[in-house]
Amino acid sequence: MDPNELLRVVDTIHRDKNIDKEIVFEGIEAALVSAAKKHYGEEAEVVVQIDRTSGVIQGTHNGVPMTTAEMAERIGAQTAKQVMIQKIREAERDSLYEEYDELRGQLVTGVIQRYEGGAATVTLNNVEAILPKGEQIPGETHHANERVRATVYEVKKAGSRVKVILSRTKPQLVQRLFEQEIPEIAEGVIEIRAISREPGYRTKVAVSSTDQRVDCVGACVGVRGNRIKNIVDELSGERIDIVRYSEDMQALIPNALQPAEVEEVILCQMLGRAIVLVQEDQLSLAIGRRGQNVRLASKLCGWDIEIMTREELDEQIEQAVTGYSSIEGIEPELAERLVGEGFLSYDDLEVIEPDALMEMGGLTAEQVDHIVQQAEVKASMAERAAAEQRRQQREQERLQAAEAAEEAANPSAYYADGRPAEAIEQATVADPAPAVDDAAKEETLDTPSVASPGETSDDATL
Repeated sequence: MDPNELLRVVDTIHRDKNIDKEIVFEGIEAALVSAAKKHYGEEAEVVVQIDRTSGVIQGTHNGVPMTTAEMAERIGAQTAKQVMIQKIREAERDSLYEEYDELRGQLVTGVIQRYEGGAATVTLNNVEAILPKGEQIPGETHHANERVRATVYEVKKAGSRVKVILSRTKPQLVQRLFEQEIPEIAEGVIEIRAISREPGYRTKVAVSSTDQRVDCVGACVGVRGNRIKNIVDELSGERIDIVRYSEDMQALIPNALQPAEVEEVILCQMLGRAIVLVQEDQLSLAIGRRGQNVRLASKLCGWDIEIMTREELDEQIEQAVTGYSSIEGIEPELAERLVGEGFLSYDDLEVIEPDALMEMGGLTAEQVDHIVQQAEVKASMAERAAAEQRRQQREQERLQAAEAAEEAANPSAYYADGRPAEAIEQATVADPAPAVDDAAKEETLDTPSVASPGETSDDATL
């Protein structure tokens, strides 16, 4: 091979494929060695070196230098070419893998080439990526030639190719969009401290500012909400709550539960649980639709948040003290201390650290084991009772739904009070009113009154 031609090929591969020149030289050397061993045998010791500056190829066979003519004769050109192509493809694959592996969690923009079976094939700069159906925002659809933005979720080698998986459901997508739309975040003035997300429905973002003059929440919302609107549009209308971050959970948890108003936050450090007290009219707002608001707030804060009213808390405390006192080995003082630490159920008592319970009650390891065993039994019994109650409630709801459906299908068979007409008629036939004929009525009217003993006729008449 002409040295100048070799250098030109290496330079072209380096520029077109973005592969380091050294990798290309090593691939060519390996290809020449492999081709030579096909001639000399696999046991032969063949060394081939390429001068990186001049492009001159030098080789040895079992320590004996080979001339250029001998190398050309001994090394098959076609075999060397095939091995070289394979090595270059592997180098290209490794280069692509390293490039996109560094982009994990980063935002990329591509064009959809195909959209089949719910999955989209997206063309990026130098590779085709996959946007699976499970990584798409629920409810959104795509079409060919559409530009789409997503984060790199997974990168793996598949033969001589690189498989890149994209995602639009991960929290990183929201973070990257914030960094693009809000200059203060890109500059580091505002920092995103936590994100919790349910794709397609709702996201909570906790932000803080390093400059007291900058309102972190207001800057993220923008004038008349223009900044956040662009992000919401990109996420197909997903609702985004921006909350002010605080290291103090007493402040962060109420912020995370917005727009609900919180009365008090009780932190149970041993359980990592926060009991949040709200007014009755704020209960459903704090919990959210299907528990979404409190669930996202829990993920954002890293605490298990339980919403209840003060009346419900007092009732649970009373039940917990009574229940714990019924366990052999737990004195009333220990029961009250457990409740004060936030242990409000038998399940909570199962997860307590034995050392902590020993220290709280001055108990031995055997006593703690006995208490935990009793708690497990009582928790199992309570779970079965709750399951039976739920079953009865579902059965009752099913019967009510069946009656409502029957009434809707045949409204004439029901009276205004909702009772079936047939049942009322059967009750009337089964218990008829006593009948009195006309002759009996006349006999009764014609029969004179008879006074009881001791009464005068006047008394009887009266």
